[in-house]
Amino acid sequence: MQTRLSKAFSETPAGQEADAILRSCVHCGFCTATCPTYQILGDELDGPRGRIYLIKQVLEGQAATDKVQTHLDRCLNCRACETTCPSGVRYGHLLDIGRAVVERQVGRPVRERLLRRALGLLLAHRRRFAALLALGRLLRPVLPSTLKLKIPAVQVPGHWPEPRHARRMLVLAGCVQPAATPLTNAAAARVLDRLGISLLAIREAGCCGALSQHLGAETEAGDMARRNIDAWWPHIEAGAEAIVTTASGCGVMVKDYAHLLRHDPAYADKAARVSAMSRDLVEVLHGEDLSGLHAESRGAIAVHAPCTLQHGQALPGALEALLRRLGFTLTEVPDAHLCCGSAGTYSLLQPQLSRQLLERKLAALNSGRPAEIVTANIGCQMHLASRSTLPVRHWIELLDSAV
Repeated sequence: MQTRLSKAFSETPAGQEADAILRSCVHCGFCTATCPTYQILGDELDGPRGRIYLIKQVLEGQAATDKVQTHLDRCLNCRACETTCPSGVRYGHLLDIGRAVVERQVGRPVRERLLRRALGLLLAHRRRFAALLALGRLLRPVLPSTLKLKIPAVQVPGHWPEPRHARRMLVLAGCVQPAATPLTNAAAARVLDRLGISLLAIREAGCCGALSQHLGAETEAGDMARRNIDAWWPHIEAGAEAIVTTASGCGVMVKDYAHLLRHDPAYADKAARVSAMSRDLVEVLHGEDLSGLHAESRGAIAVHAPCTLQHGQALPGALEALLRRLGFTLTEVPDAHLCCGSAGTYSLLQPQLSRQLLERKLAALNSGRPAEIVTANIGCQMHLASRSTLPVRHWIELLDSAV
């Protein structure tokens, strides 16, 4: 694709990156076939190809409008288009650049600004979210049904094994997960302990920064990345062999720290090392001897592989292969590559589209008549559970109960 970026952008690092991405696009349209919002809305501008054109026009000097912002807002950033693209277009990075530019030009109504800021201030901070969730659980009987469904059931995490192995890995605790689904990381620690690996949660590390990044708060996202790197660095130097993420959305972000901080002379090298060390829990177990684990299933399982695992981390089929290796019976899930509609804050900012995607996904997951649904990301887990008639849990819980 030919480009003529305006001088305001062409001489900036973001503009130069956007130019390279735009030039790699051959405008073939393969991406539209796997775009969830295009499938629902049928509008070229609500698919990757159309959004690429909108971003290109803005970077070439055409004024951004509310309409452009709306089409970019509707994107889930699921990156299914990247998996489909034969030219390797890095659409996710282009979208972040385009959204930031449009945000600066167009702005938002006061109500939208307040909502987005509130989400960043509450969801991305562990203690604040825990207090909010506790209040929500207390008031659950009197809340509207739409909010009531979003409040997860209380989990008992159980014990976390003391560090006792020579092999040690760090785990990202995250922001929402410690309060909403604390069982996930505790189960991961127990499973890895049985495999001869001690899992350490470093208290000083917090939100990965993904939520802020996708809300357009790039500076805040960078600060969160630096804080996590600082928290992990002494343990990395002491021999920790990996940084484990049990939420695939966080995994995408941590693996992208190298890109996020590439222009920061104080952190570029450290960020590159952290990104190289980042492993989704699925990747970690794929490399281990699992002969001591045995499947204990109450029936067939439907797997929802999150977009952030399939497309963001480029691990399609990895979770399904691991569970089959362990002896679990999996059902066929039609259109397994499509998003469930969670996508970070998307379900709160685009509730109607999110609901439609959720209904389609649950219909696909239920089509094989499974006994339960498992997934690999807290956002997907909570989103699916809000409407599912079947139990929805993180896949590591299956192994935690294996003997």
